[in-house]
Amino acid sequence: MILIKLGGSVITDKSEYQKFNRDTVARLADEIHRSGQRVIIVHGAGSFGHVLAKKHSIQDGYASDDQIPAAARIMSDTRKLSSMVVEELLAHGIPAVSVAPGSCFVMEDGRLIVDNEEPVRRLEGIGIMPVMFGDVVTDRRKGFAIVSGDQCMEVLCRMFNPEKVVFVSDIDGLYTADPKTDPKARLIGEVTRKKLAETSTDETVADVTGGVRSKMEAMLRMTDGGRRCYLVNGNAPNRLYSLLKGETVTCTMAKGGME
Repeated sequence: MILIKLGGSVITDKSEYQKFNRDTVARLADEIHRSGQRVIIVHGAGSFGHVLAKKHSIQDGYASDDQIPAAARIMSDTRKLSSMVVEELLAHGIPAVSVAPGSCFVMEDGRLIVDNEEPVRRLEGIGIMPVMFGDVVTDRRKGFAIVSGDQCMEVLCRMFNPEKVVFVSDIDGLYTADPKTDPKARLIGEVTRKKLAETSTDETVADVTGGVRSKMEAMLRMTDGGRRCYLVNGNAPNRLYSLLKGETVTCTMAKGGME
């Protein structure tokens, strides 16, 4: 089984509130289906979550009642996005159902607590793919918090022990500098904990869940002796398909863990 994260930067336009990239998601769903691989999919919240979360500091936890309407709206918006993603997966022959992390998990001081894996395991066991996503969830200490799609990936990686993990983004991989602003930026084909420590990972778009560095750290945590994690550009047609088929593509591969 292959675990895939469809990044919010690919499935939405992060600079515009609630802008869904339907054509891109449809193409990616087709690539996944054509690959013939058994997969589990997570997706980011993109502009359906980050815009309001940043405006109201939801990532910092409860500070005042003024945040409550925004937190509720974000939860509604992320479910709306997930419904649209699932509709594209269904349309391309992938039996999927949206599973909101906030409906089954809680957090404690920003750490995801998973007390009951059975519902998600049973869905996957009968052939229905659970689709999780970045969400606002209740937090035992902070009132509420943001669970990122990357955190969901780590939980699912532990649960299902995939042979490969793929993060689909809007860039070719990890660079020595921001490729959107620095023409001298070079793609890093292979990243380890040491390589990441030496690399700048500044963001061009505000991300309340940590950005590229947080993503690469999560990827490294999901590697082991045999498992590799890949960061690949979902805006390049058929690149995800080729990677799923085991072909060599332009991307960044993470290996070696975070220890």
